[in-house]
Amino acid sequence: MSQHFNYRHLYYFWVVAKEGGISRAARRLGMAVQTVSTQVKALEHSLGCVLLKPVGRGVALTDAGRAAMRQADLIFELGDRLPAVVRDASSAPTLRLNVGISDALPKQAVWNLLEPVMRVANLRLRCDVDEFEDLLADLALHRLDVVLADRIAPPNPNLKLYSHALGSSRFAWYAPPAWYAVARRNFPASLAKIPILLPTKHAAVRDRLDHWLERHSIRPQVVGEFEDSTLLKTFGAGGMGAFPAAEFMHDDLTRRYEVKMLGDCDGVEEQFFAVATEKKIMHPLVKRVLQAVR
Repeated sequence: MSQHFNYRHLYYFWVVAKEGGISRAARRLGMAVQTVSTQVKALEHSLGCVLLKPVGRGVALTDAGRAAMRQADLIFELGDRLPAVVRDASSAPTLRLNVGISDALPKQAVWNLLEPVMRVANLRLRCDVDEFEDLLADLALHRLDVVLADRIAPPNPNLKLYSHALGSSRFAWYAPPAWYAVARRNFPASLAKIPILLPTKHAAVRDRLDHWLERHSIRPQVVGEFEDSTLLKTFGAGGMGAFPAAEFMHDDLTRRYEVKMLGDCDGVEEQFFAVATEKKIMHPLVKRVLQAVR
């Protein structure tokens, strides 16, 4: 314990700030409102600053309160990690990495991005696939170490997140044998004459593909839209129609799925990002993923 303040008082303040009010914090803590209020005032007295101010029926952080909150987040994040750290220290050393994966991201891209950590000794990897917004919420709550996605995190003053570019891949058009001959003649105008498959609006690259089609004056016959890129190329390879795909999947597409490349989707790229929290202590494996692209 510090000589200057009590960490229990800091915890009560942290809960009040998270809950947005002393009454709500008291219910969460199972304590009397007066007790919680007294503990917060004791912290303010020990620090010599007012940390909370009344707003309506709740409270809001002062400038000093926001500074205290940033430090409290770090302190209690480290506290949350303590049991796992102690367990790991008492057994075989394990490096845990909890990764959130946006459901719009191609799974082959995930493998490529995480490959720098795959050979780390005693790695314990957990991958959660979900919608981007839900993953950001888990990241903010420190349930994840990093989120891999096809877009940057939107600005949000309540979520201190940083987006790190991990690279990009150009797109090209592919077709199964049943449609290749027709599609190859007078490409890309020929795409207006055959059925095509596209990713849904869920994927950031969809808007770029739509603009590309408009730029080439192509009115597509869209017969299928897919959130999952693996499903898209599976249905395309099965003969449903031509489809766009990132060029890093070229070898897999031509060998395993037996489709042929029609031509470039010039100017369209899929971008990859790692989204992490604002932390002074970055997870060593997240750091390795980021350093691999420099």
